[in-house]
Amino acid sequence: MTTVKESVEVGVPISTAYNQWTQFEEFPKFMEGVEEVRQIDDLHNHWTTKIGGVRREFDTEIVDQLADERIAWRTIGGDTKQMGMVRFQRLDDTHTRVELVMDVEPGGVAEKTAVMAGMIDRRVKGDMRRFKDYIEQRGGESGSWRGRVSPG
Repeated sequence: MTTVKESVEVGVPISTAYNQWTQFEEFPKFMEGVEEVRQIDDLHNHWTTKIGGVRREFDTEIVDQLADERIAWRTIGGDTKQMGMVRFQRLDDTHTRVELVMDVEPGGVAEKTAVMAGMIDRRVKGDMRRFKDYIEQRGGESGSWRGRVSPG
């Protein structure tokens, strides 16, 4: 597995950053290679990605979620294997650090090549920069889900 870690400081309150991140269906607006995210229920999402010309579909499950602190997930089924967590840290009333840590197990030749070439790291760095731009330009979240998901 390869670990990817990136953080960004956004110029919005912690609740705004967290609330926007819970709007999974909007991820294609700032995540490169993500074509669609369809929320199935409070815990499950179906993803369609196209990276390096390779289209993948997979499901994720939220395994831990605490409002204004963290969201953790893992893939379930399929060829794509990853798990991760996004953390939110209040810096002051109008600034938040958003940190993303992902463990990715490349499944095919394209994914292994992408990892070796550093493409995954660059993509995540770009996604976090685009999230910053997206939420700061919006000035507010497009929705929210503040439920609690406990591990186990």
